[in-house]
Amino acid sequence: MDLLQNLAIGFSASLDPVNLLYCFLGVLLGTLIGVLPGIGPTATIAMLLPITFGLKPETSLIMLAGIYYGAQYGGSTTAILINLPGESSSAVTAIDGYQMARQGRAGPALAIAALGSFFAGTVATMLVAVFALPLTEMALQFGPAEYFSLIFLGLIASVALAHGSVLKALAMITLGLLFGLVGTDVTSGAQRFTLGIPDISDKLEFVSVAIGVFGLAEILRNLENESDRQVAIKKITHVWPTRDDFRQMVGPVLRGTGLGSALGILPGGGAILSSFAAYTVEKRISKTPEAFGKGAIAGVAAPEAANNAGAQTSFIPMLTLGIPANAVMALMVGAMIIQGIQPGPNVAIEQPQLFWGVITSMWIGNLMLVMLNLPLVGLWVRLLTIPYTVLFPAILVFCSIGVFSVNSNVFDLYTVAFFGLVGYVLIKLGCEPAPLLLGFVLGPMLEENLRRAMTISRGDWTVFFTRPLSATLLVIALLVLVLVFLPSIRAKREEVFQEEG
Repeated sequence: MDLLQNLAIGFSASLDPVNLLYCFLGVLLGTLIGVLPGIGPTATIAMLLPITFGLKPETSLIMLAGIYYGAQYGGSTTAILINLPGESSSAVTAIDGYQMARQGRAGPALAIAALGSFFAGTVATMLVAVFALPLTEMALQFGPAEYFSLIFLGLIASVALAHGSVLKALAMITLGLLFGLVGTDVTSGAQRFTLGIPDISDKLEFVSVAIGVFGLAEILRNLENESDRQVAIKKITHVWPTRDDFRQMVGPVLRGTGLGSALGILPGGGAILSSFAAYTVEKRISKTPEAFGKGAIAGVAAPEAANNAGAQTSFIPMLTLGIPANAVMALMVGAMIIQGIQPGPNVAIEQPQLFWGVITSMWIGNLMLVMLNLPLVGLWVRLLTIPYTVLFPAILVFCSIGVFSVNSNVFDLYTVAFFGLVGYVLIKLGCEPAPLLLGFVLGPMLEENLRRAMTISRGDWTVFFTRPLSATLLVIALLVLVLVFLPSIRAKREEVFQEEG
């Protein structure tokens, strides 16, 4: 009964005309940036953070959430039509989706991606609704020691599940933690790592860091690597899949939904890992593995279902614990802090309209996405012809105006430029910038809970090991760290992501 009452609260918020409008704008913009290669949801949400000042908290989060899961839909369009994933989580979809397009089956491939995504998104949202309240109630029992251990586990898990070298991911987390320490020590009032610059005496501005590392760095990378976009098919003649197509997609969609829903909850997992893992599973269990890479329907249906399920269940730790599972959720946490809301289990009690409004808006947003993606395929195809040299100046201007509007401080623009260069250098060195942002957001939370636990225990370090739940979380973190360095595990980990190249 509580669940039904909470859903009623959520629908009353998400069906508000203003929230409906911003949900539509979010999924439309998400689809658009998913379709246009080189502008991911992380960069877009970072750019849009400043405008959330003028919106109600639930309105801003509904819009930002729509951008995130909308991008998962849009990314499949470019992956299928031009073999260039608009979103990194759609990289696997390109393998078989593009082959289907070259065989004259672009319409069914796009429909399979959209319908699989809709089903997975609907199921994943249901899981978020069912598990959100129990997890919130459990989180209310957490003390500072448990929160410290949980955040520590989250950081270690994000290292284990990040792309590329584990050591590089660990270095990115550490760098993010160090940047998070810049500013004034909350306990002593002393300034740390400010280099005598008064503009960062409080802390580094989150919006400036996020836009620099993801927005500006992405612009630089795309200008360097801009490639000719060859659309596989200029006109979509038919869209609806055949009965045999539906028969072949049912199993992969169900398996992809289950796998994506589970992996999305894990820190560092989310949509990207889910899609790669789903493709690997389908190829392993298929009776005709040789068909993969040549237009296999399972190669489109499974990863698309998985990445949408993973994108939406990644909201669970963010909404219930206030701990982001990936870089986009870190930005969502930042959006809540900007609105003066402390992320964590108390949000469900103190802000029920926001908490349940975001959850129920996902159902509405998924329905909007199906209505947007299938009828407007022709429009998305035409958008692919826009040269990036036309897009990037507009993006750069928008970023600059947004950053300056936060504090009306020119120094924030210098911060964006600095972190843009940092992000670009990291990309050139083969380092994934997402763990850096996770470390930057979680670092202050980690320090705060460490100090609280030590204060309560009067300086006794054993408090982290004598409390059963805290000790369990630390042991799991240690096991994850040990396992990921084992040669056999490392080989499996690399195999999951090998298709990305």
